[in-house]
Amino acid sequence: MPRSRFVPKIPPIDYRIVLVVLAVFFTLVLNARVLGHFYDILGALGAYDRGFAISAPFVLILASLVVFTPFSWRYLFKPFFVVLIATSALAHYGMMKYGIVFDRGMMENVIETNQLEAASYFSVPALLWFVATGIVPVCVLLIVPVRYPSTVLRGVGQRIVMMLVPLVLLGGIGGLYFKDYASVGRNNKVLGKEIIPSNFITGTIQLVKRRYLYADMPFRKIGEDARLVTAPGKTKPTLMFLVIGETARAQSVAANGYDRPTSPFTSQIDGLLAFQNVQSCGTATAVSVPCMFSPMDHANYDGEIARHSESLMDVLQRAGVKVLWKDNDEGCKGVCDRIPSIEISADAFPEECVLGTCYDEVMLRNLDQQVADKLVDQLIAFHLMGSHGPTYYKRYPEAHRAFAPDCPRSDIENCSAKELINTYDNTIRYTDYVVAELVAKLKSYEDRYNTVLLYVSDHGESLGEGGLYLHGAPYMLAPDEQTHVPMMMWMSDGYQTARAVGQECLGDQAQNGAFSHDNLFSTVLGVMGVETGLYQPTKDILARCTANDADMAGRRDGAVEAALATVSAAGPQRQ
Repeated sequence: MPRSRFVPKIPPIDYRIVLVVLAVFFTLVLNARVLGHFYDILGALGAYDRGFAISAPFVLILASLVVFTPFSWRYLFKPFFVVLIATSALAHYGMMKYGIVFDRGMMENVIETNQLEAASYFSVPALLWFVATGIVPVCVLLIVPVRYPSTVLRGVGQRIVMMLVPLVLLGGIGGLYFKDYASVGRNNKVLGKEIIPSNFITGTIQLVKRRYLYADMPFRKIGEDARLVTAPGKTKPTLMFLVIGETARAQSVAANGYDRPTSPFTSQIDGLLAFQNVQSCGTATAVSVPCMFSPMDHANYDGEIARHSESLMDVLQRAGVKVLWKDNDEGCKGVCDRIPSIEISADAFPEECVLGTCYDEVMLRNLDQQVADKLVDQLIAFHLMGSHGPTYYKRYPEAHRAFAPDCPRSDIENCSAKELINTYDNTIRYTDYVVAELVAKLKSYEDRYNTVLLYVSDHGESLGEGGLYLHGAPYMLAPDEQTHVPMMMWMSDGYQTARAVGQECLGDQAQNGAFSHDNLFSTVLGVMGVETGLYQPTKDILARCTANDADMAGRRDGAVEAALATVSAAGPQRQ
């Protein structure tokens, strides 16, 4: 087809010029955050070498040329960079707007995000951002004709030069400012995780290596010695509600000292204890949930070992406890794969499920039928939707819109700080209501069961502090808002009597003790009266405040170590 006279003919551009333009684009546009962070760090230092400051963007441009050049061959050049620009634009938006760091943990979180959750991040500003930084550059790259070397030999020679010259220049800059870069890099390791596209590519490679390297790892059973032990004074079976919160941070819970009334319902419950100092195992559901249901602690947790091992729920079921998992979030991350489970469907509960998600009070539906069975020891786990962002406004019904104005949109960075906090606080307050309703339901069963409720969130959330939003930051760099989580516990009088729990002692533990997700595994085993070598009395919160736990607490340290060694032998520990 002849070219229209109205469409100007674009002369071919040498591929080396296109490479330089791409390197500049990635440095000044897609890496604007890391450069901004770098200069913020220098500004905080007060005195610094101006040459060092000026060199930073040139270092990124030169490094980009070295990395990009091998992909500049004909038939590979445009397809490769089309994909790279598009994915980098998405990562750029997440970093600029939410402060997300795309390491291996975040890539795991991204891959495990379901379609509904992914849709919650869509907004008109996000689309416009993607068009400006992704679609437009891609279209320009596709339209511009590129001139390549006439022979393969010449192409090889040119590309060697294209890589050697930047390497020599980088060596020169390194010789001048090595100490400066080493000092800033050593003290601000997050900078390396902010460089696009190396951050998400490296994270993806690490994730793929871990998953497929261990694909043939044998599946391990744990707690095969588990059995129920009847405690002295126990006349009724135990019914426990284990409530796993989502994205609730302790800083926004009134029961943890927050100055807004976000705990109005549980505050009216006699005997309900709010633990003040509890740390999560991870900063994302994909890490925290498997970790808290694993016998491994945070320091030694390995996700692949957990993925190829049974969980706390399996141990309880093997011991004879009737277990059930009810999920209103994004799945149990493997911990409920071998036990009875219910995934809440929006189609089944139209009254409680609007805007594409279900309010957490749906968990109370059909609960009487699910409990009403034989009078046996039971544990029901509830995985709440909680405060899942960024569409916080979808997590609570209008009747629980206590703080206004709120932020009825997903692009939370465009809400005022007041609107954002109001919206998030509404989710915390609504979770408090659901927890109180679950306690009320347990009270209705007290004539038949000794009842217990334990609530703990999987991780926290950033709401703009330090420029960060949402969660998923690398744990070693994560702010307290993402790792300090709320935990609450309530026990019926019957349970307290049967186990001889010292309420005053437990209250002191809640107020002054230091706990984490590491305590969940043994605490639940202790609550349910399950004896196994995996049980560690020092991690059972109740064991510290009971008078008749000699049998349960008398596990031999060697048995514990042997049981944990069996689990850990499945693979290497996390670094």
